Parts: sequence; C-alpha cells; structure tokens
Amino acid sequence: MSAHVLTRWEPENSAFWQQEGRAVARRNLWISIPALLLAFAIWQVWSVAVVNLPNIGFKYTPNQLFWLAAVPALSGATLRIFYSFMVPIFGGRLWTTLTTASLLIPAIGLGLAVQNPNTSYVTMMMLALLCGFGGGNFSSSMANISFFFPKSEKGTALGLNAGLGNLGVSVVQFVVPLIITMGVFGAVGGDSQIWVKGEQTRQIWLQNAGFVWVPFIIVSSLAAWFGMNDIASAKASFADQAVIFSRKHNWLMCWLYLGTFGSFLGFAAGFPLLIKSQFAGVNPTQYAFLGALVGGLSRPFGGWLSDKIGGAKVTQFVFLGMIAGVMGVLAFLPQGGQGGNFWGFFACFLALFALTGIGNGSTFMQVPAIFSTLHQRLAAGKGGEAQQQAVASANKEAAAVLGFSAALAAYGGFFIPKSYGTSIEMTGGVDAALYGFIVFYVSCLLINWWYYARKNAEVPC
Repeated sequence: MSAHVLTRWEPENSAFWQQEGRAVARRNLWISIPALLLAFAIWQVWSVAVVNLPNIGFKYTPNQLFWLAAVPALSGATLRIFYSFMVPIFGGRLWTTLTTASLLIPAIGLGLAVQNPNTSYVTMMMLALLCGFGGGNFSSSMANISFFFPKSEKGTALGLNAGLGNLGVSVVQFVVPLIITMGVFGAVGGDSQIWVKGEQTRQIWLQNAGFVWVPFIIVSSLAAWFGMNDIASAKASFADQAVIFSRKHNWLMCWLYLGTFGSFLGFAAGFPLLIKSQFAGVNPTQYAFLGALVGGLSRPFGGWLSDKIGGAKVTQFVFLGMIAGVMGVLAFLPQGGQGGNFWGFFACFLALFALTGIGNGSTFMQVPAIFSTLHQRLAAGKGGEAQQQAVASANKEAAAVLGFSAALAAYGGFFIPKSYGTSIEMTGGVDAALYGFIVFYVSCLLINWWYYARKNAEVPC
C-alpha cells in the first residue's frame, strides 16, 4: 500500500490525535487551503474581467455581462454535485491534485480569448463555464478535510479551509485590477489592449487576469501530489454515500447553506457590476474585493464561535442580521437614478459579507454535529462496536452532506447576479431582487429555529 495512505486514522482517540494525528491533519489542511484559494480565484475571475470587456472593444449588453459573471457559478454548482462524492471513491490526494491541475484550462483559455475583441460571445460563455472547475473543487476539498479532524475541531478546521479558501474571491478582485496594468509576461503574454472610457485611454493587459494564476496552480498541484494523504477508512462507494438523499436534515442544511454560502458567492460575483450599475461615478474595482475579503476572514471566526456556543445559535443571529442588512441596502440605493448613498450602501454590504462568512462557518459546524447526534442515538445501548460504527457512518454521511450542500448552495452564485440583471431589465432597478432575498432569509431563520435552535428542537446543535 502507498506510503501516502493512512491505514490507521482515529482522530477521536485523544492519544492518537496528540501523538501523530494532529500533525498529519494540519499538513493536509495547509496544503488544501492554497489549492482551494486558487480554485476560488479562477471561479470568480470573470466577475472582474467582465467589467473591463466593454472598454477594450467587446460589444456586449449589460445583461450579457451579468450572464458572463453568473455562469461560472452555474457550472461550478453543477460540478460540485459530482465532486461531493469523489474523495471517498478516488482518495483526497489524487482528487485534489487532478482538480487543482484542471484550473490551468480556464486560466490559459481566458488569457488567450480576451486578446481578440472579435472572440465570439459563445466562446466567452464556454470559457466562463469552464471556470466552474474552480467551483467544483470546494465540495471535494471540504469533504476531504472533514475526515481528518475530530468532532471538537471540525468547525475550526472547516472554517479555516473554507474561509481562507474563500479569500481567493477577494484576492482575484484585488490582484486582477493591478496585474492587468503591467506587461509582466513580456512577449510571451501577448500585446496590450487600449482601454477607453470617454476621454480616458490607457494600456492594459487583460490576459494577465488568467495567466497570472498559472505558475501557482502548477506548484499547488505538485504540493498536493507529494504532500497529502488518503485515509483508508474513508473509502466509500457512491451507493454508500447516496443514503444522504433520504436524510431530511441533508435537505434542510442545503437550504440553510444556500442562505449563507450561496449569498456570499452571489454577492461576490455580482458586486462589481452592481456597484457599476447603481453608482455610475464609482470605480467598482477599488472597492469590490473588500466584500469577499471580509466574508472570507469572518468564516473561521464563525466556525470557532460555533465550536464554543453552538452552530444553531450563531446561524440564528446571522439570518436576523442579514434581513436587516438587505433592508439597509434598499434604503441607500438610488431610486430612478436619483439620490442614493454609496457609503451607506457599501457599509451594509460589508456587514452582509461578514454575516455570510460567519454563517458559512456556523452551518458547516452544524452538519457534523447533526449527523453525529443522529447516529449516536441509533447506536445507544448497543455496545462499543456499534458506537465505533456510528462514528464512522456519521463521518461519511457528514462529509457527503458537506459536499452536496456546498453544491446546491453554489447556485446562489448564479441566481443572485442573474436576479440583479433580470430585475433591472424588468423593473429598471434591483429592488425586486433584494425583496426576494429578504423573503428567503426569513424562511431560513424559521427552519433553523424550529429544527436546531429552539428549546426541545429535533437536533439541537
């Protein structure tokens, strides 16, 4: 058997954990994080690239631009459904290596396509869809890391993996506006384009938005292959994992995670274009990255806080805050192109990003806790062997639910930007989309309270 395969893995055994388990788990976590950060960067690169396309000669309508920002989320969410179940089948080491290396395809493709303003819209849509490779990686990454840590540390570990990985959204929105101003790759990177807005003109290298990630993707793929591990006891077929589709709490947590992570992703994907469409005098690339930065950094805090006081309590406060935050955004928006307050709008959105990050951490703490409780109830009074089997079954089901819920939640990254575009097209503004978000968050608040947060809830966590 390969030296990379862990034949004994008992994270709930405190002696094993202290002596050897923690060091191995942390090594896998710290290799996973940069790979996931790069995946998010590729997934969200179009949210920044589309802002510049009209200025270098691409003749696309506002709704077409919103489509380009939204479709990576659509394909990424769909891929996540399949990626959710891949780690127990292929092993975390091989799967992380392959999926990280696959990011080279959309990164290089984007770099080539934006150099020619005659590139067809269909080609651009295909490349945007291929950026979904980055989105799919999240489900398998979270499932993989969940196997390595004991229940008492899962919230923190998953929060770090996801939170620091989510920073890829902020990194891409910060790095791309800078890197496209420089010809860093020389003749190999291709000629510059002329960026035009009114009387302003300047040189940019929009292809760098894709090319800049290539060397980092190669290094991260090699690190995964040579430094990560597979866990023998985590092996499971698709049929073994498919039991989650009959679990009520899988579907409930999918709904709640759509409210937290789906909102984070959708807000991040649509934020630059939303600013541009609502506040004409504001340069969105100066501010958009801050939202994803706040959301990414707050996620580990959400996981840590949930380990301390309980995920359901944290999630409850998150949805209350998000309802208030969207109401604040509505209050500061321009009406009919008049009025509005950008700084009030921006502050409310930063609060929303922070809340989604905290909620991402709390909901992902809830999943392992819920399935651990359910399986322990089934094994109660049946002896030590039944208890051990309960732990193994809970871990496998929780990992599958983490991946699958992340898959469905990723559709939020498509629906939120698309709802902005549709709302503008049908009503002339984005208010209708925001009111729809409020209704959805109320439903999340009630579901979480009834099943997990109230006194005598079905599965308190």
